[in-house]
Amino acid sequence: MTTGARAAGAREPQQERSRLTRERLLDATIDALARDGWSSATVAAVAERAGVSRGAAQHHFPTRESLITAALQQIFEDMTESASVAKAELPEGDARVSAAIDRAVELYTGKVFKAALQVWAAAASDPALRRLILPMEDKFAHAAHRMTTSMLDPDGTDPRVHRIAQVTLDLARGLGLADTLSDDSARRAQVVAAWAEMVSAALQTPH
Repeated sequence: MTTGARAAGAREPQQERSRLTRERLLDATIDALARDGWSSATVAAVAERAGVSRGAAQHHFPTRESLITAALQQIFEDMTESASVAKAELPEGDARVSAAIDRAVELYTGKVFKAALQVWAAAASDPALRRLILPMEDKFAHAAHRMTTSMLDPDGTDPRVHRIAQVTLDLARGLGLADTLSDDSARRAQVVAAWAEMVSAALQTPH
C-alpha cells in the first residue's frame, strides 16, 4: 500500500468520526431546545449533553449562532422529510382520511416540533433569526400541505381538498401547541377522531 493510500484510509475513519460527532451535537441541540428551551442551547451545554468535549464542539461550531443555524437546518429538514409519504402506502376510504389527519398531527406533536417552537418564539423578537427561519418554514409548510392533500385526494380531482388540508394543518398545529405544557393526548385523540369523521363526510358529498 502506498503512503497516499494509507493516508486516504486513515482519513476515512476520521471523517466518519467527525460526521458522527456533528450529528450528536445537532441531536443534542434539538433535544435541549425541545426539553429545556432556547436558553439551554449553548455550545458548552450542548457539548455536555452530547458527551463531547467543548473543544470538539467548538471545532464544529465555533459560535452559538453557527450551532443554532445548523440545528435549524436539521430541524426543518427532519420536519420536511417527515412530510413525505408514498401514495402506494395509503389505505383506502375512511381509513385514508384518518391516516392523513394522524400524519398531519404527528408533524406537530413530536420532539422536533417542540424544538422548532422554541426557535419560532425566539425569532419573534430577533429579526436576523426570523429572516433565517422564514425560507425553511415556507419549504416545510409546502411539503406538509402537499403531503396532506395527496393523502386526502390521491387522484388530485377534488378542489375542496386544498382548503381542507390547510384547516387540518392549522388544527394539527394548535393541538401541538396544546401539548407543550402538559400531556394532551387523550383530548387530542378525541378531536382528531371527530375531525376525521367530519372530513370523511365532507369528501363523500358530491362536489
